[in-house]
Parts: sequence; C-alpha cells; structure tokens
Amino acid sequence: MILSRRPGAAPPGRVRGLGSGVGGSAILVTSLVIAVLAPWLTSTDPSAIGGEALRPPDGQHLFGTDDLGRDLFAGVVYGTRTSLVVGFVAAALSTAVALLVGGVAAMRGGPVDQVLMRGTEFVQAVPRFFLIVLIVSLFGSVYSLIILVIGLTTWPATARVFRAQALSVLGRDFVVASRASGGSDATILLRHVLPHARPVVAAEASYAVGGAILAEAGLSFLGLGDPTVISWGALLGGAQHFVREAWWMSVFPGLAITLTVLGCNLIAASLVAGRR
Repeated sequence: MILSRRPGAAPPGRVRGLGSGVGGSAILVTSLVIAVLAPWLTSTDPSAIGGEALRPPDGQHLFGTDDLGRDLFAGVVYGTRTSLVVGFVAAALSTAVALLVGGVAAMRGGPVDQVLMRGTEFVQAVPRFFLIVLIVSLFGSVYSLIILVIGLTTWPATARVFRAQALSVLGRDFVVASRASGGSDATILLRHVLPHARPVVAAEASYAVGGAILAEAGLSFLGLGDPTVISWGALLGGAQHFVREAWWMSVFPGLAITLTVLGCNLIAASLVAGRR
C-alpha cells in the first residue's frame, strides 16, 4: 500500500532539517553564551600556573588541571572565544571573496568567467591545510594571520555554488526586466540573485565556520597556533603526552571542538534540507 502525505504536511526531509537546525542552533548559541560570559563563568586565569599538576576533575577544578597546574575548565571556556572568532571571521572573509568571484564570473561570462573559474579550480586543488601550515610557518603564528589565511583558502567551493545559483537566475524574466530598466550588475546580484542563493550560501558559510575551527585547532595542535591566546587545539596539543595519565586533558577540549563543529554542520544540513 502506498502511503500519501497529508495535504499541507511538511515533507519528511524538511521536518528532519528543522530538527537539525534547532539542535545545531542550540549548540551554537550555547557556545556563544559561554564565550560572552567567560569572565563570569570562571574567575580563574586560564594561563595561571601554580595549582596541583594533573589533578583529576573535582569540585574545585571541574575539568581537572593540566601538566602545569592550569585549570582546564577555564582554558576550555576562554578557548571558546578563540575558536568562535576564528570560525566566524574566517567564514565571513571566505564568503565575501566567494560572492565576489562567483558573482563577477556569472555576470561577466566569457573570458572573465573562464579565468576566474580556472583560478578557483587551481586554489581548490591545492592541499589547503598544508598550504596554511606552510604560510604560518614562514610568516609566524600570529592570530590575525591565521584567520586571514584560513579565510583566503576556503572560498572556492562557495564561489562555484554561488556562480551556479546566479546562472540559474540570470535568465529569468524578472532579471531580464530589471536589466532592461537599467539595473546594474551589482543591483541584479544584490536584489535578485542573492535572495535566491541565500540558503545555499548560508549553508556553505556554516560549513566554513566548522572547517575554520578545525583548521585552527589543527594548527594549534601541531604547535603552530598563536602562543599568546588560549585555544582548544593548544589544549589538545598539550594533552597528547598525557593521554593515559590524564584523560581529561584531551576529552574536554576534544568534546568542545566536536560539539561546536557538529552544531555548525547541523545548521548547514537544515538549510540544505529546507531547499528540498
């Protein structure tokens, strides 16, 4: 027997997407609240050395202490700020570059489109993480440089998606009418193309946030992060020699990274499901 969907009922994919969006938003909002309220959540300086080293989680130290006696709970809380700033700023920069490249390629077409797309494919083919490691190794582990490099190496996929969305819209009647009435390329992109492409671009941006957080954590884990800031990757890097003796040193920062990236991916999945 074939079961039909009730009239007016939401498609199953959209219902699942809504659930993913709610779950992802809850995780991400919780992370944002922790980042904003960090000074009120803990009065301990995450860089302060002097407590008992490798102390297991207890009432005084909720996440235990590391090999230098630093409070791990304070480190995870303040590391939330670092990861979210890297994720959102790098994703915003990546999205801006993608919209510019993809939009110009779609609007201009011809040789301009060919040159921009071949350049996009070249950047996409380069091993991104190894390129980031190389640049940071050459120019120094500066916080702002890490954000800049991550943002400028993660835009190709979004650019290709936005170009495809733009090309699918540019031939429609309302765009032709807007162009006939004297609308500029920028006006057409902002008023007609971007609203149609917004869900897909937002999904790509959400994935980019999670990817940027993982990239920064990977750099810090390898010792290439900015030593002046507390990050989850740096905490994991310090825990790699104490996995058996102090499990909490790797579990709590790793759990923070996992949940935050999961939240970003769930939001992206809900945006994609909402388009179906």
